Amino acid sequence: MAQLVAATYNMHKLEEYKELLADQNIEIVSLNDYSGYEEPEENGKNFAENASIKALEAANYCDTPSFADDSGLEVEALDNAPGIYSARYAENDEARIARILKELGDNPNRRARFVCVIAIAANGEVIETFRGEVNGVIIDAPRGDNGFGYDPIFLPDGYDKTFAELSAEEKNKISHRAKAVAKAIGFVEEEMGILDDEFDDF
Repeated sequence: MAQLVAATYNMHKLEEYKELLADQNIEIVSLNDYSGYEEPEENGKNFAENASIKALEAANYCDTPSFADDSGLEVEALDNAPGIYSARYAENDEARIARILKELGDNPNRRARFVCVIAIAANGEVIETFRGEVNGVIIDAPRGDNGFGYDPIFLPDGYDKTFAELSAEEKNKISHRAKAVAKAIGFVEEEMGILDDEFDDF
């Protein structure tokens, strides 16, 4: 079984990845399994650059093929903020949600999207990046206890439940992260054969 490092300390993300990759012949470990690792500065200009920085740093440190994502919420009426600064928009999830709702106020344009870009790195280089998006609207007040981050205020198109009201199984069928993971799996299996070939080099 191939081992792949998820370059994150975020246990919510790790569990999502394990669920999304449950059918693959891959053992997913995280940065929690490697002592002394210090996360690099996310100084990229977009999601792809930040994901690449994190994936490459982890692959080099762990000496194991690694992947990382950079993801966030883009709100149309806020000029696509918070974007790559989604995790740094305030000190915690509740404060971040409160800031979004305050800045939106009664603006009738509630369109938003979640974006996730996954980068895969191995053998000292970033192999490829994969982008997933899901569109929806921002509701007026948080709903639901599942998920994390901005999930309680994001209502995906075609649904009457927020991401935080959907079950993990439901969310993993439509989420931005699920779409990016699906693209990554297709690339790895069909075009590069990394799981069977390049991973054996480590």
